[in-house]
Amino acid sequence: MMFSKFLTTALRRNILKPCGGHGRLRPFSTAAAAVVEPYEEETTGITMKGVKISGRPLYLDMQATSPIDPRVLDAMLPYNISRFGNPHSRTHLYGWESDQAVEAARAQVSALINASPKEIIFTSGATESNNISVKGVLHFYRDKKRHVITTQTEHKCVLDSCRHLQQEGFDVTYLPVESDGLVDLEKLRAAIRPDTGLVSVMMVNNEIGVIQPMEEIGKICKEFNVPFHTDAAQALGKIPIDVEKMNISLMSLSGHKIYGPKGVGALYIRRRPRIRVEPQMNGGGQERGIRSGTVPTPLVVGFGAACELAMKEMEYDDQRIKGLQERLLNGIRSKIDGVVVNGSVERRYAGNLNLSFAYVEGESLLMGLKEVAVSSGSACTSASLEPSYVLRALGVEEDMAHTSIRYGIGRFTTEQEIDRAVDLTVKQVEKLREMSPLYEMVKEGIDIKSIQWAQH
Repeated sequence: MMFSKFLTTALRRNILKPCGGHGRLRPFSTAAAAVVEPYEEETTGITMKGVKISGRPLYLDMQATSPIDPRVLDAMLPYNISRFGNPHSRTHLYGWESDQAVEAARAQVSALINASPKEIIFTSGATESNNISVKGVLHFYRDKKRHVITTQTEHKCVLDSCRHLQQEGFDVTYLPVESDGLVDLEKLRAAIRPDTGLVSVMMVNNEIGVIQPMEEIGKICKEFNVPFHTDAAQALGKIPIDVEKMNISLMSLSGHKIYGPKGVGALYIRRRPRIRVEPQMNGGGQERGIRSGTVPTPLVVGFGAACELAMKEMEYDDQRIKGLQERLLNGIRSKIDGVVVNGSVERRYAGNLNLSFAYVEGESLLMGLKEVAVSSGSACTSASLEPSYVLRALGVEEDMAHTSIRYGIGRFTTEQEIDRAVDLTVKQVEKLREMSPLYEMVKEGIDIKSIQWAQH
């Protein structure tokens, strides 16, 4: 618990100091988890990248990343300082103890998904695991298998890996999804061909949080004897995962989405029936020859500790997060109208709430919500003003796709943060609607869609 004491002292010194000369203490929350502060702090607030805000924003972007749990940090610390050996060094204690720690972490990760430790390969994260799965399987079986099936709402790294295969001459079917974001199982069944080498469907969508029917997809893949890959970065530790029940052949996992460190992930590869992949990285042959390179012991230990904590606290976290999600949604809906939940309401992970606000421009809304760290479901923060490809695949109209905001709730989110987020969101939406001529017309009973807009 050495680091916990250090963290407490550092937080006391850096965060619980008087703010703005008022002597007011700030409560501990995810918004207060930074000790190093690389920005210009004035008595009137914080300025960074040209944006001035009154203090550190509330953190509601858990799908992007999560803070490290202090208990995870405690587990990692010895392997950064005293037990720093290379786990592949076979001739001395430093190597042995690191190797032992890596194998213990492998068992912790496998226990969370009901797999064997021998089926876990440590990688740098879910992006690498997805690349090994999609490209590795098709490259290995390239003589007989030339076809991949995936969905239009997958993460970019799966879609880009599929495009890479297309450039090499493979066929890819991008399945559409229903308006609730779920895959039509009959369309999936109809898309399978004799030369289909892989079906890749993500378990929980990173943008809209919908949970795909994994057991049903697994049964279809088993029936046709096709390997089934899933990107479970957003699902691990949040919903129960059983690779046997779901008949999963390959699964991509990430550390920093479950209160573990960044830069580490894992790939589950089934042993019976055995799935083979072509390595995407050549080197010393570590991790059963599938992922060469020195395994980073501190990161792997942190990932293992995060998985063990998730196993113990998943049920409690889920109930708590469901309550906070209801508080957020009901709080916003009780004060403003025209709020739409994107994706299935029944089949979704509660910690991901993607909302669209009618008659509001998403970029303006984000700019006004600088005191809440949330992300837009659209790409409006990048050079492109195109709406999110995920929402477009759901059939969300372009104006509503542009107004989507994703709220990510997690283990350390407090009720006070949710209430503050509700207040700030409602205030900003009302402010923007007051300036919107469209909203005025709707209030007067005019059907906007029936208007023929003239070009000048």
